[in-house]
Amino acid sequence: MDMLDRLLGHDAWTTGLLLQRCRELTPEQLTQSFDIGHGGVLVTLEHMVGNVEVWTDLMAGTIGEEHDSQRDMESLIRRHKAGYARFAALAREIRDADKVNDRWTDVLDQPPTEKTYGGAILHVITHNMHHRGEILHMLARLGLKNLPEGDLLGWERQQSITD
Repeated sequence: MDMLDRLLGHDAWTTGLLLQRCRELTPEQLTQSFDIGHGGVLVTLEHMVGNVEVWTDLMAGTIGEEHDSQRDMESLIRRHKAGYARFAALAREIRDADKVNDRWTDVLDQPPTEKTYGGAILHVITHNMHHRGEILHMLARLGLKNLPEGDLLGWERQQSITD
């Protein structure tokens, strides 16, 4: 397993763990205001899931595709699984075609800006990492115990990776 596969696997797994833990929250806890992230658990999770969808669409040249916009945890979990599978497949396709350093135009930037595929892929992964830290902080403030550490080596142990 190469580094990209490790990063993709860990990112999807750890975000999935947090989404599952957030199913325990009441609607009030999901929407409680915090002075971190996007201001609450639900809106930060929506931002993370939506971010993967939008960046995948941008890199694939399919911006404007409709995505489920329901605001409940089950919908977010479904969107995460589908959106991340699509993102990971695109990232691997770019790697396998040796296009990591190729450029594409981000049409959502004003003015539109060229970016490398490799930079965008790593941006999405590290962006999620920062927001997961914010979610963990909010969950701890809500009193949840035994929160997942979510580190990459823990993911590797879970996966029993030997090669």
